[in-house]
Amino acid sequence: MEVGTNFAAKLEPYILMSKSVKGAAAAKLAQDATSAQGVFVFSELLDLPNIQELGSGDHAKALSLLQLFAYKTYRDYVAHKDQLPTLNAAQITKLKHLTIVSLATEKRILPYSELLVALDMTNVRELEDLIIDAIYLDMLRGRLDQKESQLEVEYTMGRDLEPGKLEATLAALRHWTATTSSVLETLDNKIIQVSRRAEHHKLAKDRQDKHVQDTLAEIAKEKDEKSGKGGNSLMSGSFMNTRSTRSMDKDRMDVDYDPSMEGKGKNRKPPQDSKPSRKRNRM
Repeated sequence: MEVGTNFAAKLEPYILMSKSVKGAAAAKLAQDATSAQGVFVFSELLDLPNIQELGSGDHAKALSLLQLFAYKTYRDYVAHKDQLPTLNAAQITKLKHLTIVSLATEKRILPYSELLVALDMTNVRELEDLIIDAIYLDMLRGRLDQKESQLEVEYTMGRDLEPGKLEATLAALRHWTATTSSVLETLDNKIIQVSRRAEHHKLAKDRQDKHVQDTLAEIAKEKDEKSGKGGNSLMSGSFMNTRSTRSMDKDRMDVDYDPSMEGKGKNRKPPQDSKPSRKRNRM
């Protein structure tokens, strides 16, 4: 939830009461509204006719009081005390809280030294307690840096806009819009450059990967071709060795062959004993 979104609702009861009061009663209402806890915006109350009438009567200080709490600071109160009613303790504390908010809208880093001067304070511990109370009241969000003696502001509530400051505010908003547009345009250009650079690197990487794959495929092909030639040589060598062995066997057979021994061997018939042949007597 944003800071200070419920502050307008807390002013609503005073707006309803102001429609039926005038003079001293309206002045009393201004005192009550500026003292009430949780009421930090006053523009809707200031715009009411009954409240504006206070500026032309005996209760002009009550109207100045509302204007002080709407868009001024504690330094303004110190500088114009004679034109304002005396503030009670609750009003002083609230005005100091609103002063911190005003300073925080101008700077993100608020040194303690600057805050002590703006709030007319001398005790750092009291200053820190005041800032912590403002944070708990949801008037601002930030962090106390005690080491660096400063307040680091994150968010603040919005205060009422002082009459005559509308043009300055619009000019600041236009400047902010132009600056933001310029920053966004610069970021877009940077994004485009980064995208193009990334695409270029991707294409270069793809080309490199393809070159590596082609080189590996070529190396593998050459290796396969060399392996195939080696296999054929081996087969030829084996074939030649076989032929040589056969030739040697044949030569050995040729050397051992003796024609005179042909028909002799284990298939030869053993020699028969020679016996004298008997002659038959012819009758």
